Amino acid sequence: MVGTLFDYDAAFARNIGWVTTDEQSVLRGKRIAIAGMGGVGGVHLLTLARLGIGAFNVADFDTFDLVNFNRQAGAMMSSVGRPKVDVLAEMALDINPELDVRRFAAGLSDANLDEFLKDVDLYVDGLDFFSFGIRRATFAACHRLGIPAVTAAPLGMGTAVLVFLPGQMSFEDYFCLDGCDEEEMSIRFLLGLSPGMLQRSYLADPSRVNLAERRGPSTIIACQLCAGATAAESLKILLGRGRVLAAPWGYQFDSYRNRMVRTWRPGGNRNPLQRLGLWIARKQLRRMRDQGANGG
Repeated sequence: MVGTLFDYDAAFARNIGWVTTDEQSVLRGKRIAIAGMGGVGGVHLLTLARLGIGAFNVADFDTFDLVNFNRQAGAMMSSVGRPKVDVLAEMALDINPELDVRRFAAGLSDANLDEFLKDVDLYVDGLDFFSFGIRRATFAACHRLGIPAVTAAPLGMGTAVLVFLPGQMSFEDYFCLDGCDEEEMSIRFLLGLSPGMLQRSYLADPSRVNLAERRGPSTIIACQLCAGATAAESLKILLGRGRVLAAPWGYQFDSYRNRMVRTWRPGGNRNPLQRLGLWIARKQLRRMRDQGANGG
């Protein structure tokens, strides 16, 4: 209604029941850092804003383009060419004008990482799949600072979720990326996120996947599932209730196949079963790349 004054309690009253009034107040006082305002990061921000989180640190250096339209919450004709971090911050503030949103419009780097994580209760990963350098640095900083971190990968028409908690297995210990070239990091990151690889069986055009060229298909279905799963994990972590499956535990839900699997990989990518899976994945991805080079 035009002219209606914003009221936090009224805006988020329908959350009450799944959370208590006191718990909603706790969420209002929390700050979440989200790196990346694209496919998953943007919808993370809007979902968590509707959950009633009161403050965010958001980072992205990119602008919107037509190629973002299939999956990114802020991608519209009116936003083409505009900075993603500004568009999403404005959308979040339109949900809750009282939000405290700190914008990092130059993106995330070693130079501003400490400032990005300042006063943060939780980190949510929304970085591009191939942003391994800054992703590793961010998760390492979270581990050092005792900040819980959640990453949810949009895979096919589902999501694969991993949580890293203070004092438990770290991102590096799980994924084992040290000394790897980018293609090998891509394979280890992909299989580490989704040991079950539920999405593999219905890939309609394998030639569209080429990790060496930083290329792969995506869907809004997966991005929105990522946001829902991440918000649930965030709620449990921030309120200190509910079971959190932390690495080396993880899970993948695939809506196309109507399947969910929990995975347990002690040692992460060093696990013997995982090493076998990596060997198979390398062969399959090489075959996909060859199909793409030969025209399908």
